[in-house]
Amino acid sequence: MKALFLALLSALLLPLGAAAQMRIDVSGVGATQYPIAIARFAGSSGLPQDVPAIVGGDLSRSGAFRVIDVAAVMSDADTVDHVAMRERGADAVLTGSVTRLPDGRYEIRYRLSDAVRQAAIGGESLIVGESDLRFAAHRIADWVFERLTGEKGIFSTRIAYVSKQGERYRLNIADWDGENIVTPLNSPEPIISPSWSRDGSRIAYVSFEARKPVVYVHTLATGQRKPVANFKGSNSAPAWSPDGRSLAVALTIDGLSQIYLVPADGGGTPRRITSSTSIDTEPVFSPDGQWIYFTSDRGGSPQIYRMSASGGDPTRITFTGNYNVSPRISPDGRSLAYVTRRNGGFVVIVRDLASGNEVQLSDGGREESPSFAPNGRWVMYATGTGGRDSLVAASVDGRVRQRLTSNLGDIREPTWGPFAN
Repeated sequence: MKALFLALLSALLLPLGAAAQMRIDVSGVGATQYPIAIARFAGSSGLPQDVPAIVGGDLSRSGAFRVIDVAAVMSDADTVDHVAMRERGADAVLTGSVTRLPDGRYEIRYRLSDAVRQAAIGGESLIVGESDLRFAAHRIADWVFERLTGEKGIFSTRIAYVSKQGERYRLNIADWDGENIVTPLNSPEPIISPSWSRDGSRIAYVSFEARKPVVYVHTLATGQRKPVANFKGSNSAPAWSPDGRSLAVALTIDGLSQIYLVPADGGGTPRRITSSTSIDTEPVFSPDGQWIYFTSDRGGSPQIYRMSASGGDPTRITFTGNYNVSPRISPDGRSLAYVTRRNGGFVVIVRDLASGNEVQLSDGGREESPSFAPNGRWVMYATGTGGRDSLVAASVDGRVRQRLTSNLGDIREPTWGPFAN
């Protein structure tokens, strides 16, 4: 048995309120779907969160699973009838139980079995407070996903994004499915370009509260925030180095926008790493910290370039089309997501850097701000289709899309956080 004690992030942030809701619309399925039966968890009736339903929702929305509901015919108290589960089309069965502990927390036990081989696959347990039941369900879905696919799940990860309702701007943090929204920053001035530190403890962003763009670093556990780039002119487009010690930013100290490195603690002097007579902006580090990708019009149109993180001559990466911006590198460093202009619209592309093969993830024509999930299997971006700004999470093969809309108004500038600890 493995007990996991989960930290309560929402207690450290400002809740947005019960009225804030996200709507999820899913389209498409994966190339293959693994059929799994999820039983009713014994002792779960009456809980504020329906743990097995959340697990099933996660797996189903991934496009990789077909969830078979057997809650009406079995519970964790039952011995798994693998033959009956096979007759219902299941290859695997998830069962579980929830027990209230004397201190008010809950112990959730779960077991996964192979209905084809009629054998146990494994099981674990979590101990959580009531407010973390939903997060625990996401962790269970992660565990099941990894056991059955061999890849890490992203269901317990968090996303950050900016919402605008009326004249108010909010920096929001939510579960990957848009639930459990909390708001570290609420401002009458624009907020743009949020960026997670690799350990998930801090977010950098640009705020206009000083009547000019200034880069801040916000520590989520304490709410402490400090300006780390507040120089003459514009300070924009922060991107964390993998070690969390510095940020690449676009500054106009000397006129045109150029790429600089600044300490993440706000001290020291910015170090310029690009030197051109053009606009250099939107930097992002490679996962190993050796390279910086950025957007520049030095070739006559906006294109994506790569250079050593210590400086030097850039190499142009994109050549198709005359408008390619907003580079993002996959966690394994093998793929590039970016926005390109095609047929008069702006769409998100994922390109294999070795082969050059591309997949177009979007078709709305008003897409921006792509961001990879930490397992590299999904890209989230903002879209302006249907008269409202919303978010879309798309599988990198383009087969599955999950659209998130909100009663908060327009939502944009998504950035996907790291794996949960």
